[in-house]
Amino acid sequence: MMDALAVVTQLRDLASEPQNREAIVQDQGCLPGLVLFLDHKDSNVLLATLQTLRYLAEWSSNVSTMKNELGMMVSLETLMEKGGLTDDITVLAKDVYDVLSSPINTETFKTPGQQQRKNKSQFFINSSNKKAKTVTLHIEGLEGMDRRGMCEEALLKVKGVISFTFQMTLKRCTVRIRSDLSTESLATAIAATQILQAQQVVKNETGEEVLIPLSTSTTAIQENSKLPDYLPEDESPEKDLGKAMSRAGAKEDGGGSWLNSAATFLTRSFYW
Repeated sequence: MMDALAVVTQLRDLASEPQNREAIVQDQGCLPGLVLFLDHKDSNVLLATLQTLRYLAEWSSNVSTMKNELGMMVSLETLMEKGGLTDDITVLAKDVYDVLSSPINTETFKTPGQQQRKNKSQFFINSSNKKAKTVTLHIEGLEGMDRRGMCEEALLKVKGVISFTFQMTLKRCTVRIRSDLSTESLATAIAATQILQAQQVVKNETGEEVLIPLSTSTTAIQENSKLPDYLPEDESPEKDLGKAMSRAGAKEDGGGSWLNSAATFLTRSFYW
């Protein structure tokens, strides 16, 4: 039996891949369900829902549909004004609201290939929010889902991390963080795994990407007080990738049964 956090976490992972974003928004159950989750009492569900919506809004043809979804903008406004929430939730709610409120730009008219390449290289970079910034890390040792899970756990512990996504083939992680959080804090958290090591990816004057070594500290980083509960490995929906929507580098197939079951769960979850 799926629970709310498991469903929205899986949707967030699917939405992190550009080729899945249009299908998720077009599904009759997913978008209304995500709006319902914006009223969830669990802060972990709220944060994962906002991260999912922010991914979906990166696909410009989704913006109009998302903006006009019943309850979407009102729920985002409520989160922006509601007290007692973490800064991460408030910042991301405003981020999503601003993107959906902005005029649709010419990216809508680019070919899918052009749009996908832009979305792959830029993750939340065009946000107007001044309280957050984006950092791209090259992570030595980032191979396989076990190492990815190790990196996720390390980043989730760092207070000030808003969201992140992976490009496993490039051994990269793009992290959205509060502007007052140092990049070295991320490197320190990753180095604490004693297996992974992070360097920052930047562009030089000629536009070429270069790796910048990051110093680490023995000083304890500020950690989140509560981390989300994840499904054990043998129950995780990610185990059955053949039934999920396509991921980066995967061949397209008729799979979608997981999305259908998630949509059914979402539409039935009006109360918690």
